[in-house]
Amino acid sequence: LRELKRQVKAFAEKEEGGDIKAVCMTLFLLALRAKNEHRQADELEAIMQGRGSGLHPAVCLAIRINTFLSCSQYHKMYRTVKAVTGRQIFQPLHALRTAEKALLPGYHLFEWKPPLKNVSTNTEVGIIDGLSGLPLSIDDYPVDTIAKRFRYDAALVCALKDMEEEILEG
Repeated sequence: LRELKRQVKAFAEKEEGGDIKAVCMTLFLLALRAKNEHRQADELEAIMQGRGSGLHPAVCLAIRINTFLSCSQYHKMYRTVKAVTGRQIFQPLHALRTAEKALLPGYHLFEWKPPLKNVSTNTEVGIIDGLSGLPLSIDDYPVDTIAKRFRYDAALVCALKDMEEEILEG
């Protein structure tokens, strides 16, 4: 550790005007990114640059849904804004997914007891297109396109839990 400290100090003096703290923070940031800890890395980067971490995840989720952006379209916008401005104004997708789970009523992991025959025990459902196949449109947007912008797993779990006794009784 002494040798590492000496090397960091020498590098800081040579490259960063002696700012050891900045070098250590950058090394920590690189370590977080290497381990795919992007949320923590984004927060650290915001602190290092002396700014907050931008819009609240729930606000970003509302923007994504109300502008009919798919996840990939939102992610492209997030990356573009971050690259152009140098600031993380929008939150990454994982933050939106967490906000979505918190905002949907009745979200909780569940397990059928006793397990139901011919029913998967997997509770990580992902996106369920609840309206697919309906040939309707709202304001010139096909309903199935709109439906794919939302996650229905938590809402479905809530509805199933409400009907659990009736389902188990047949």
